[in-house]
Amino acid sequence: MNNDMTKMAVRNAARAMRASLAHGDIASTLAGSAASLNIAPGSIVGGYHAIQDEADPAQLLQALAKAGAIIAYPRMAQKNAALDFHLMADGEALRPGFLNIHEPQAHWQKVIPDMLLVPLLAFDARGHRLGYGGGYYDRTLALLPQARAIGIAYAGQEVSSLPAEAHDRTLAAILTERGLRLFP
Repeated sequence: MNNDMTKMAVRNAARAMRASLAHGDIASTLAGSAASLNIAPGSIVGGYHAIQDEADPAQLLQALAKAGAIIAYPRMAQKNAALDFHLMADGEALRPGFLNIHEPQAHWQKVIPDMLLVPLLAFDARGHRLGYGGGYYDRTLALLPQARAIGIAYAGQEVSSLPAEAHDRTLAAILTERGLRLFP
């Protein structure tokens, strides 16, 4: 079996696992861990709008903003490219974009995040993450090597190992309902 087929099988299993783990109270638990991220006031945090049964970072982003972080959201400007991050414009709201994912408008101010909160399907103890297969976060992290990548997930999304390729980027840490865990 080739690596693409292996990743597809792991993705399918990971989707089912995440769906079984999804519960409404993780958002407030994640928010309670905001201080553990050690975000300096004025730092730009790239968040995301949760879709389907992803661990929802909305309350965490609110807590980080109250602590002085500047929150930006990803926008897919081009297919098969890195994500752009934009600040929310006053009085505006995220709107459905590519794949119906809520994102900023192109005219909102573009910024470079210091930290990225990254959605995922699965992660392992080495800091590898399994995304949806588009490579958007891997391309983004490759262009932003200084940005800390923090996966946002349910603890039960951890698997023993994930297939990894040369272009796959690892996470600096994972934040789950059990708290923050740093990777070597």
